[in-house]
Amino acid sequence: MAAPDNEPQKGNTMERRLHTRHRARTTVYVVMSGRKSRICRAKNLSANGVFVETENLGLRKGQQVQLAFAINLGLVTKIHRRTAIVAHVTRGGTGLMMEQFAGR
Repeated sequence: MAAPDNEPQKGNTMERRLHTRHRARTTVYVVMSGRKSRICRAKNLSANGVFVETENLGLRKGQQVQLAFAINLGLVTKIHRRTAIVAHVTRGGTGLMMEQFAGR
């Protein structure tokens, strides 16, 4: 597993994450209500959030989306499906806060 990424995003701003972020290289399917799903690349992942590289998905802060992604655990690959809320949108991607982070 890659080293954790605990650096604050901008200057001296206070880090508000509850869980450590880890660099991730997994595909995330983002399903938006009434629209086709989009395939995105996760940049980092924690127990309750993910940052995906996106290009103009038309998402806005507070919007709810559905996520599906796979995590390789060695001999087993686990598929996760989560409801998420858009936390922030930047030119480089979208931060998503997952509502359910307990294993299913």
